[in-house]
Parts: sequence; structure tokens; C-alpha cells
Amino acid sequence: MQNLARNSGATVDTEAAFGQVGINMHKGKGGTMDYAPDSPAPRAPVAWVHGNPGPFGLLCFGMTTCTAMFVITGWVPSTFNQVVVGYAAMFGGFGQLVAGVLELIKGNTFAGTAFSSYGCFWMGYAYYRTLEIQGIVKSASVQARTGDALYHGLWGFLTLAFFVVTLRKNGGLQTIFSTLVITFWLLAASSFSPKAKMAAGYFGVFCGGSAIYTAIAMLYQDELGISIPGVRPTHYI
Repeated sequence: MQNLARNSGATVDTEAAFGQVGINMHKGKGGTMDYAPDSPAPRAPVAWVHGNPGPFGLLCFGMTTCTAMFVITGWVPSTFNQVVVGYAAMFGGFGQLVAGVLELIKGNTFAGTAFSSYGCFWMGYAYYRTLEIQGIVKSASVQARTGDALYHGLWGFLTLAFFVVTLRKNGGLQTIFSTLVITFWLLAASSFSPKAKMAAGYFGVFCGGSAIYTAIAMLYQDELGISIPGVRPTHYI
């Protein structure tokens, strides 16, 4: 081949030539040339989500929770529920569900499961409250007190299961989920006790405020490199 190249006056790159037809050459035993199909280099995985959906999801949860608890504590009149419904449907519901899906795409099973669950909770809440405001259905806390108590109690047990996972996360998430467990169980008891309802409102405001704080702490850490208390990883179990 080299003699042929000299005779024709052209320079031949044998490796490039064989590469064009999908063949690689390498020396085998005894100096002979072996031929193997050309195999493409492995590609790096594509990152579908480049940012951190965590702060957004926590803000969706915290802001909506505080808004709803303003009514339960009696700080605002019950007519404010119409504002709560809109917030619950779009910010606490749809927004948090989007954050959950993005977390699942990133491979964060816990964050995706929690955000998606509470996002669906708020969307269901908004749908039911809309029917209640329009007079299509009656208040469950009046007509079905036991069912309302069991409903909130069940969410309390689910939140308790989530809380166990946070023991390997950080103090901010542990505060959020522990106070949310108490809030749900107080809401369950509020079907039979006005004092429990008032206590649920105050615990709920603290829980929502904790979520807002944790979201801002994570945002500052990611964007500014500033570490504030509450986001340091823990490993209690």
C-alpha cells in the first residue's frame, strides 16, 4: 500500500480509510492485523433537570400551608377561603406536583414522592373546597366528622413515615415533617374539639414557616454559597 501511495504521489491514512467503512485494525499475535467492527464511544447521560427543584417545592408547600392556617387560627375571616382555594390549586397543588416530577426525573425518590403527594393533597383540597363554597356538597367537618378525622389522621401517619426518612436529610426537613405530623393529628381531633383546631392552626403556621425558611436556606446555599443553620446533613439512623 505504501508503494502504491508513493507511485500515485498521494498520501494515504490507512486508519482513517478503514475507519470510514466501519473497520478498526489492530495488531494481533505474531504481528498480524486483526479487523473488528467500529464501536462508537459511550455517550454521557443527558441531564434533563439542571437546577434544584427543592426550594421551589418547599415554597409551594410552606406558602400555601401558612395561607390556609390563617383561616384556621382565626386571623382572617372564613371568606378568605376563596383565596386559599386558588392558592391551593395552583401553587400548593400544581406547582408542588411539578417540583415532585422534576425530583423524580433527577432520581430523588424521597423528594419526588413527598412533593407529588402533598401537591395532589392540595389539589384535592382545592377541588373539594370549591364544591363546598358553591354549595354543591356540605362541609365534611359538620356532616362527616368521623370521616374527616380519619382522613387527617391517615395523612398524619403518612407524614410520620416520611419523617423517618428525614432523619438522614437535615434539620430543616425534620422540623417540617415533625410539626406537620402534629398538625394533621390536631386537625383530626379538631372535628370534636375547637381548641384542637386552634392549636392545629398555630402548629401549621410554624410548619409552613419552617418550610419557607428551609427553602431560602437551600437557595442561599446553592446560589450564594452561604450556609445557614438547618441544611447541614444529618445521619440519625
